[in-house]
Amino acid sequence: MRGMETRIQEIRHRIFREVARMAYHTEWPVDKRIEALPYKIIPGEVGSFRNDVFLERAIVSERLRLAMGLSYRGAADPAPVSEGIEAADKPETYYTHPLVNVIKFACNACYEKRVSVTDGCQKCLAHPCVEVCPTNAVSLNRYTGQSMIDQEKCIRCGRCADACPYHAIIVQERPCAAACGVDAIHSDENGRADIDYDRCVSCGMCLVNCPFGAIADKSQIFQVIRAIQTGERVYAAVAPAFVGQFGPKVTPGKFRAAMKELGFADVFEVAIGADLCAVQEAEDFLREVPEKLPFMGTSCCPAWSMMAKNLFPDHADCISMALTPMTLTARLIKSQHENAKVVFIGPCAAKKLEAMREDIRSDVDFVLTFEEMAGIFDAKHVDIEKMGEDSDGVNDASSDGRNFAVSGGVARAVVDVIRERHPGRDIKVEHAEGLRECRELLKHACAGKYSGYLLEGMACPGGCVGGAGTMQPIKKAQALVGLYASKAKHPVSTQTEYVKELNKLVE
Repeated sequence: MRGMETRIQEIRHRIFREVARMAYHTEWPVDKRIEALPYKIIPGEVGSFRNDVFLERAIVSERLRLAMGLSYRGAADPAPVSEGIEAADKPETYYTHPLVNVIKFACNACYEKRVSVTDGCQKCLAHPCVEVCPTNAVSLNRYTGQSMIDQEKCIRCGRCADACPYHAIIVQERPCAAACGVDAIHSDENGRADIDYDRCVSCGMCLVNCPFGAIADKSQIFQVIRAIQTGERVYAAVAPAFVGQFGPKVTPGKFRAAMKELGFADVFEVAIGADLCAVQEAEDFLREVPEKLPFMGTSCCPAWSMMAKNLFPDHADCISMALTPMTLTARLIKSQHENAKVVFIGPCAAKKLEAMREDIRSDVDFVLTFEEMAGIFDAKHVDIEKMGEDSDGVNDASSDGRNFAVSGGVARAVVDVIRERHPGRDIKVEHAEGLRECRELLKHACAGKYSGYLLEGMACPGGCVGGAGTMQPIKKAQALVGLYASKAKHPVSTQTEYVKELNKLVE
């Protein structure tokens, strides 16, 4: 639902804005403020989004806790919203499992899969729906002639829906489960969505596809703002997918100026880390494929990488060990600025999961999505479109580095590096977007179909521009990133000034 201002987007924005305001207004006791916020966000005596105003406030309460980085409690917990609020200021609570949570009493308990006859049934004489059903679950109402489906017999194969000439039979799937490419969502004992965290890779696709807004992830809005307020030198590492996310008139220079207005020490474009990643992956590919590995998968998408290692453990070493653009950019910042804190700002929910890893936590201190960042701008009344241009712009990254944000861009960047250094070298490439498509790609690769290939996997549709933390339509975001990338001074990753830093950063 990216690019569409629904009621869910409205309530999420309110939550992020109010959490940011709590962090900025230190004169207000946080525990008292958070107790009052459900009544501010859902005022009056009649529900704004659901029929029950008390249910709405209960859901908002859990969303507030998650946005503060605190744990989800559930309806059975009678404790106040502010329970354990002091933990929000403790570094050890910044990254705690699980990141993505189902707010159970907000869930509609949708059917996992259901085949239904609609009013579009024309009572035709051919009744192909009856003829093709392998279990005799479809029959005709003897009085009306309309098709009926016996749900006890139905195996949900969908053949009747395919056969109906009027498309009067529909196959409905639970939207969050249909969007989950690793099949991590099932039903609990009450029919509500439940997440298998052994399979979940925190891509966030369930979050953006739930029409009831029943799924939310944890945020670090409060912690980032407090770090800035306490005098920490906080640097923003901004993913290249930021282009266009904050409005059509927001240039990189205006964005940088707006970030400094909020108190960030400086802004670095993660595309410079993408350039370094492309060079490292090119070197790895040339060294290892096909002599040591049958194929190599890219490393930059943490959800794809984790999915590959979880579901295809025998080929886990075929996923590149190159550091991701986020990590390389963070290391670059900390190598140049003593005592720096780094917040990654991007489109991705899974980057929060990546940052939880022990070997990454010392590099990346916080992770925010573009959507969460928009709440901070709103809380401080920063109108980015009206900001003056920061003369430094963002950073000197290549076109290939900026195109990491778009599906196919990572593989193209790696191939361009190889071809520049080894002219005439033929590199075979295949890429997939969306975890379900990525699974198919890896299944065929493990079976030997892609021997000697460079494989690029992106968990989100369209690439990073389709991440769970984005706000613009995917096609529009892809076009804007492409336009921005075309304006870079250098076409290939090896041509930027930062490449010489690579060996120091990967030691």
